[in-house]
Amino acid sequence: MKLLLLISRFLVGLLFIFSGLIKANDPLGLSYKMQEFFEVWGWHALNPFTLALSILIISLEIIAGVAVLLGWKMKFFSWLLLLLILFFTFLTGYALFSGTIRECGCFGDCIPLQAHHSFIKDVLLLVFILIIFINRNGSFQKVPVRTSLLTLFFVTIFTFSFQWFVLQYLPLVDCLPFKAGNNIREQMKIPPGALPDSTVITFEYENKGKKVEFTSENFPGDFDDSAYRFIRRYDKLIRKGTALPAIRDFSLTTATGVDTTQAILNDPQYQFLIFTMGKDHSNEVWLKDLNVFYLELKKEKIPFHFVTSNFNKTEDWVQNALGEIPFSILTCDATAIKTAARVDPVFYLLTNGTVVNKWSYANLKDAVRFIRTGSFQSNK
Repeated sequence: MKLLLLISRFLVGLLFIFSGLIKANDPLGLSYKMQEFFEVWGWHALNPFTLALSILIISLEIIAGVAVLLGWKMKFFSWLLLLLILFFTFLTGYALFSGTIRECGCFGDCIPLQAHHSFIKDVLLLVFILIIFINRNGSFQKVPVRTSLLTLFFVTIFTFSFQWFVLQYLPLVDCLPFKAGNNIREQMKIPPGALPDSTVITFEYENKGKKVEFTSENFPGDFDDSAYRFIRRYDKLIRKGTALPAIRDFSLTTATGVDTTQAILNDPQYQFLIFTMGKDHSNEVWLKDLNVFYLELKKEKIPFHFVTSNFNKTEDWVQNALGEIPFSILTCDATAIKTAARVDPVFYLLTNGTVVNKWSYANLKDAVRFIRTGSFQSNK
C-alpha cells in the first residue's frame, strides 16, 4: 500500500504541475474556455471574472501538485486535489456527453485533447487522488517543514509572476494558430479529408414565461413580435465534424463593408496588422512607443491596419493617440481576435499571409528596433 501511495503522489503531483504550467503559459486561453462553458449554461454574468478564476485555478493546480510531492499538509491538499479533480472531471464529462463543447482545454492549446481523452485522463487521476485522500491521515515521507514552506513560497511567487508576464508580453511558448511562421490562409483551411460541423441557425424566444426554440424553417404559426420576446440567435450543432480549421471566422472588413481579407493575406509586401478588442488605451504609458512606431512605419512606407471588433471605440482612442488616421481600421469577429490577441493590442508583421513576427504593446520598442535594422529596405 505504501508503494501504491507513493506512486499515486508522484503521478498526481507531476501531472498537476505539468497541466498547470501549460495553462499558466496562456491563462487567457483557460479564461475563454470557461466563458464558453458559461455561455452554454447561460451564466453570462460570470464572464468578467473568468480571468481571475483562471489565474486562481492554475495557481492552485501547480501549488497543490508541488505540495503533494513534498508531502506537506496532506489533509488540506488532499481535499483541494479532490475538489479540483471533481471539478475538472465534471467539465470534461459535460464536454463529452453533451456534445456542445469540443475540447475542455485541460492542457491548453499546446496539447489539445479531444473530450473523451480528457475525460479518461481525469477519471484515472480521480482514482489516484482517491488513494491519497483515503490515506490523508496517514504518515507521509516528507521534506523538512522549513524547506517545504520556502519551496511553496517561491513556487507561489513564480506561478503568479509567470502568469502576469505572459499576460503582458504574450505566451512564452506560442501554440496558437497565429504564431510566427504560420500562414494565416493555410490555417483557415479545413484539414484534408475532414468534414465540417453541420449546424442550423436557431432562434430562442420567450413566450408566456417559457423559452422556446425554433429554426427559420419552423417558425410557430402564432409568431408575433408582441407575444414573443427575442433572447438570442445561435448556431445549433446538428452533426459534429471530424475537424475544424485552426483559424475560424477570420474576415477583415472595412468601415464601408468591403471584405479585404484576401487582398491583405495575398499581399507580398510587408505590412502590420494591429489587433485590439477596442478597449480605450488613451491614457496608457506605452502610447509614446506607438507614436515612435507610427513614425517609423510612415518613414519606411509600410502599410498597417488596426483590426478590431469595436470600430468606434478603436477609432476614438487611435485618433487621440496619433492625431490622424492615415490607415484603415478593419473589423473582425471578436472570437478570431481573441485567438490572435492574447494581449491588447498585439502587433503582427505579415508578408503574403505569413506571420513574420509579432509583439505585445509591452515590448513595442522591439518592433521599432526590428524596423530600424533595415529589414524593410525592399519596401522603399
